[in-house]
Amino acid sequence: MPFDALFLSALTRELTPKLLGARIDKIQMPVRDQVVFQFHGAGGSGRLLLSAAPGSPRMHITQAPLQNPAQPPMFCMLLRKHLSGGRITALTQPPMERLVDLTLECMDELGELVEKHLIVEMMGRGANLVLTGGDGHIIDCMRRIDFEMSDKRQILPGLFYHLPPVPDKLDPLADSEESITQALLTLEGQKRLQKWLLERYRGLSPLICRELAHRLLGDVDAELGECSLETRKALGKSLYGAIQGLLQAPKPVLLLQEGKPWDFTFLPIKQYGTYVEQEQAASFSALLDEFYARRDHAERMRQKTQSLHKAMVNLRDRTARKLENQRREITAAADRERLRQLGDIVTANLHTMTRGQARLTAVDFYDPEMQEIDIPLSPQLSPQQNAAKFYKDYNRAKTAQRVLTEQIAKGEVELAYVSSILDELERVETEQDVQEIRAELVAGGYVRDTDKKKKMKLAPTKPWEFTSSEGYLIRVGRNNRQNDMLTLKESQKGDLWLHVQKLHGSHVVIACGGKTPGDETITEAAMLAAWYSQAREGQNVAVDVTPVKQVKKPVGAKPGMVIYHEYRTVYVTPDPKLPEKLK
Repeated sequence: MPFDALFLSALTRELTPKLLGARIDKIQMPVRDQVVFQFHGAGGSGRLLLSAAPGSPRMHITQAPLQNPAQPPMFCMLLRKHLSGGRITALTQPPMERLVDLTLECMDELGELVEKHLIVEMMGRGANLVLTGGDGHIIDCMRRIDFEMSDKRQILPGLFYHLPPVPDKLDPLADSEESITQALLTLEGQKRLQKWLLERYRGLSPLICRELAHRLLGDVDAELGECSLETRKALGKSLYGAIQGLLQAPKPVLLLQEGKPWDFTFLPIKQYGTYVEQEQAASFSALLDEFYARRDHAERMRQKTQSLHKAMVNLRDRTARKLENQRREITAAADRERLRQLGDIVTANLHTMTRGQARLTAVDFYDPEMQEIDIPLSPQLSPQQNAAKFYKDYNRAKTAQRVLTEQIAKGEVELAYVSSILDELERVETEQDVQEIRAELVAGGYVRDTDKKKKMKLAPTKPWEFTSSEGYLIRVGRNNRQNDMLTLKESQKGDLWLHVQKLHGSHVVIACGGKTPGDETITEAAMLAAWYSQAREGQNVAVDVTPVKQVKKPVGAKPGMVIYHEYRTVYVTPDPKLPEKLK
């Protein structure tokens, strides 16, 4: 992610007028690596999120709902002791550094005003939150770094806080036009402009270096060695102007691929052309809030469903292998009639056979041309026993085909059910969704309830509800049990029921209220059915539409499994923005 020093500079400019003078009312740690300050001041009130997570270090005002642990961590208690009720008096970013020093005016134990600093280091894996006194001595930090972990810089209580070591690179905003031009003119050999920028300057992300190369030379991989001296001289002037203009009018830009947040930056990006969509956010805080909320939510749900997903994948693969073997066996059993014919031929020729004979050559009277065939025999058996063996194998194959046919039918239902669970796990949105799926699997005997202790039961979820452009209520089931309740218990017989054709997905019901929905409502409901299914990435997805009264549940069927015979089919392409639009 291009959370470089320039992006942080733009973000700090935005936060400063809102946070200066703000009082810290509450301090929370919703997760291990995040601290949230609830503040109010002349610039307004809100919640300031400070994250030292290695994969997503950042600071911004957040609107995302956050849940607090029952027991606050020790670092949270420490911050409450030192910073609760304090006022933010300054936000300082050292030149081209990915850290911000929050200066706070707080009360000590004696009721006197003292200065404290909370330093937010946003440097990838080295991200940290460090609390110091006014004299610069460390009170404590989120991640302690001792001499064994680093011999260059230690962060421990009692030590004096030092800024991270500055790399042997230049500050791009302090570099002069003459210095840039001279460096370009004296450059020898082949080197791409984007790499030259990365090696020369600190605080620039690879994305911004590529963007500068694209804007100035028309190609992100442009080689400086291929440029003439005149071109380099002109490039020095234009590069100086481009760098100085980077932060003149920063804009929070969200980059999307296939409608999903992919990256973010502080200026419009031209290097990707039409391959990447761009959306300008209302603010840098809103940009980071949306980007990380979606990404962190997806990661959190992945962790919550990891054990269930693994169990279901193993069961799916095991069931699929078993079905493959059974289909192979039933194919072999399909030729059982020939075993009976061979038994008849051996029986008709018993008078010509002797014990110990390994092969019988006889006329095949089942062959229209009456050709002679060789029938292999078991020398250990008598002629009568060889004939009986063919009949026995015939009866065994006959029984096997009947049993295998039943087992294959059950296996296919099982495979379909497990696949539907995997599809649901891909679309869970809340912890309640995960809990309901787990309860369904425990009730079905698919997983064990390993937690025997009493645990807090979360309120049951309700189907997603949407309102069509024509004003009709559209309800979408979240899981198999909810699909059953929605379709079979909570809907009227005259309501319309929709489901993606021949794929796993949610049941969708249009509450008609005795009226006939228009084509626009049916199209929107079909798009929701396609989006909440395995076909959400597809195009021209087939969705079946039928009255609820036509949908039946077979006796003993798995949760979510229904049948219907009379229906019509509409074809739609899922729109990822439609659910938010109709909510």
